Amino acid sequence: MGPPGFPPGLAAGSPEEQKLRRLYRSLDEEGKRTLLAFAEFLAERRQEAAPADAPLPEPLDIPRPENESVPKAIRRLAETYPMIDRDRLFQQTSALMAQHVMQGRPAAEVIDELEVLFAETYRRMVEGEE
Repeated sequence: MGPPGFPPGLAAGSPEEQKLRRLYRSLDEEGKRTLLAFAEFLAERRQEAAPADAPLPEPLDIPRPENESVPKAIRRLAETYPMIDRDRLFQQTSALMAQHVMQGRPAAEVIDELEVLFAETYRRMVEGEE
């Protein structure tokens, strides 16, 4: 049954939505902010594909700020490498984010690995491997 004032079943959502709500409610404030930032990243990850014959642009020079959070690092790297389709790195990015949020892996380590992931993907694109 849904919250008061909602017709039965309307606010229940799918089992996945219910699980997400339970997980969200179990997080502390920082965890909630991180989860929301990651959800925003996922919602924004669709971008138009560049034409295949267009030259590959250089990455932008966006410096890494001190004490950067993992979601902000993902956003920064997506802005640094706009030529990389976010769907291409979705699984690896999601896995690293999960290691940070669910397993407590330090943000700096995860961000270092994300930077290597984006740079290596760009290198393979330049060399025609992808």
